[in-house]
Order: sequence, then structure tokens, then C-alpha cells
Amino acid sequence: VQLQASGGGLVQAGGSLRLSCAVSGLIFSNYAVGWFRQAPGKEREFVGIISRSGGSTAYADSVRGRFTISRDNAKNTVYLEMNSLKVEDTAVYYCATSRFGSANRYSEDTFGSWGQGTLVTVSS
Repeated sequence: VQLQASGGGLVQAGGSLRLSCAVSGLIFSNYAVGWFRQAPGKEREFVGIISRSGGSTAYADSVRGRFTISRDNAKNTVYLEMNSLKVEDTAVYYCATSRFGSANRYSEDTFGSWGQGTLVTVSS
């Protein structure tokens, strides 16, 4: 299984960015996909997850209302739309495939494969 995250970069506070995660090597539509992030000097944390059908999502409190996850099962790709970005959103963002199809499991041990990460830097 391979996951390729892309779309990171430098953006000013208040701006927007869209990350993509292209997945190969599994039946994409069978699995939920999550996003995590790791800020400098901090542990990796859950950002959000989307169910295998795309019909259900869940988000961390810190990003709910600003971030939106979507997926295109025809393209084996998941997206993370980030709006109203804050300096504290600066982190390496990782996508990961869940071992399950539902969007109700958030712990890292429920995710089987991980991408390499893409850096998002939000300047003040």
C-alpha cells in the first residue's frame, strides 16, 4: 500500500490550502482514510477522518468548522481542505488508511498504512 500526500506549502494566517492524498495498492473504497499532523516538538495528533463511502466524517475540535475532508473513490484520492488557517496549524500533515471502513476510530493503531507527510507552514 502506498500513500502520497501533496499540496503543502507556505500560506499566510487566514488563508487556505488543499492537501491531496493519492492511495494505491488496496481496494480504496473499502477503507476510511484519516489525516494526522505533527507540529515541531509535539506528538502526532488526529485531524480528521472520512468513511469509505465519504458519507461520514469526524474532526478534531481544533479544526472542526475550518477543515473539510472529502474523497473521490474513482481517483483513489482523499482531500483535506483547510480554511482560516492559523499559525498553530503549522505541521507536517500525514494521511493514513484505516483498517476499517467507518469513520469512528481515531487512534493511530487503527490505521494500517501511512504516507510520507507534507509540510504546511502558516505565517503570521
